[in-house]
Amino acid sequence: MLRIPVLTILVMMMACSSPTVPVQTMSYVDINKFMGDWYVIANIPTFIEKGAHNAIESYKQNEDNTIATTFSFNDGSFNGKRKVYQPKGFIKDKQTNATWGMQFIWPFKADYRIVYVDKEYSQTIIGRNARDYVWIMARKPVISDKDYLKLVGLVKQQGYDISKLERVPQKW
Repeated sequence: MLRIPVLTILVMMMACSSPTVPVQTMSYVDINKFMGDWYVIANIPTFIEKGAHNAIESYKQNEDNTIATTFSFNDGSFNGKRKVYQPKGFIKDKQTNATWGMQFIWPFKADYRIVYVDKEYSQTIIGRNARDYVWIMARKPVISDKDYLKLVGLVKQQGYDISKLERVPQKW
């Protein structure tokens, strides 16, 4: 019984191997400004996010400097069951605050990199060295088409296949 979950985790870890060139992260992220709610505007979704509606990622810094994270969304439709996940973030690069580990299951930490955040801390892109998943997020549930295209261009510059990018429906 224990073999299947262990094998699944091992396969997932091997699939997450990084390409030669790492994604470019921000040179510095003001962690206090980054905390709070972010609406997921678009992503290359993980298996748990497929069909997500009204997706929000929320961050709060704990006293031990870990990041309490809450990821929630309606499954399959705006009226779908609300799902909530609470991984813990760990800032790995304390000089830039842009490289984290995100732990859904102990002891494994997924790669999590802040590759872009605008000056107002109103739009961000989260990526991974494996370039398998990416998230475009904003402080508001809707952004302009001009801003969206700019962010998609930045995702493409990081080496992602933008044909896999999906808009996340938001209706509040």
